[in-house]
Amino acid sequence: MVAILTSDKAPASARQRVLLVTGVLGAGKTTALNVLEDLGWETIDNFPIRLLDRLIDSGEAPAGDGAIHAPLAIGFDSRTRGFNPHEVIQLVKRLTARADLELTTLYLDCATGELERRYNETRRRHPMASDLPVVAGINAEREMMEPLRRWADIVINSTMFSANQLQQAIREQFSPDSGPELTLTVSSFGFSRGMPPVADFVFDMRFLNNPHWDTVLRPMTGREAAVGDFIRQDPAFDTAYVQIRDLLLTVLPRFRAQGKAYVHVAFGCTGGRHRSVFMAEQISAALRASGFSLTILHRNLGSRAADLVEGATTR
Repeated sequence: MVAILTSDKAPASARQRVLLVTGVLGAGKTTALNVLEDLGWETIDNFPIRLLDRLIDSGEAPAGDGAIHAPLAIGFDSRTRGFNPHEVIQLVKRLTARADLELTTLYLDCATGELERRYNETRRRHPMASDLPVVAGINAEREMMEPLRRWADIVINSTMFSANQLQQAIREQFSPDSGPELTLTVSSFGFSRGMPPVADFVFDMRFLNNPHWDTVLRPMTGREAAVGDFIRQDPAFDTAYVQIRDLLLTVLPRFRAQGKAYVHVAFGCTGGRHRSVFMAEQISAALRASGFSLTILHRNLGSRAADLVEGATTR
C-alpha cells in the first residue's frame, strides 16, 4: 500500500523529507535503516518518538539560506520509551500539516509464523513474551501496533523476503531516481608478483600468446598498438574478449540493482605488462561505451620485463 502525499504549501524540493520507520519486531526495521543510510539518508534508531518535533526543529536551517538537508529516517518500535501508537498518530498528523516537512510512515510487517521461525532460529526472546511462548509476545505486539499499520503510508510485508530481497525492496522504494552508484574498478596484474588482495572477478590471460618473447615488443606494454596487434592475432583472443565482455555486461547491472557498492574486475598475466594490460584496456573501453563509469589500474605496468619473471617457456 502506497499513499502519495501532496501539499500546495511549499515545493517538495524545499521541504525536509522525514521517514518514520516502524513495524513488528523481527520484520526488518534495522535492515531497512541500514539500506537507507547507504542511500544517503540520515538515520536514527530507537528514537523517543514524542521528541520528534524537537529533533526536526533543532535541525532547521536558518531562514533564507537555501540549505538542503539530507532526508531523515527515524526508527522506532514497541520497545521505544513512552511508545503509544495513538499518540504517535496524533503527532504525525500535526507534523504533516507543517509546510516545511514531507513526512511519510513506513511500516514493516511479517506473518506470525515467519516471525516465530526467525525468533527460534536466532534464539532471541520476544520482549513482550517474558516466560510465555514467543507467539504470545508476537500476538500482543501485533495488537498494539495495529493502529500504526492501518495509518502507515507504505506497508512492506517481509514474510517471503530474504534479507537481500528486503534490501532491494527498500532501495526500489526510496533510492534517488538515478539509482545507487556502482564503483567499478578494472585492473591488470602479474601473477608472478602476487594476486590482488580483493577482486570480484579474476580473468587469467596467460592462455594468450606472450609478447614478452618478441624482442621488439618486450620493452613495450599492452597500451601500445604493436602489442595489441600481436595479441589480437591469437585465434583465442576474439572469442575470449566477447565472452568476458558479455558476462560483465550481464552481471554488472544486476550487481547495481542489488545495491552492491564496489566491483573489482582483475585481469592477470605472468608479468602484468602485456596481455593483462591490453585486455583490461579493451574491456574498460567496452564498459564505458555501455554507460559504465570506472577506474582502470595497472598494478605492474612499470615493473621490469624479465625472463626470470616470465619463465623459460613461450607462454
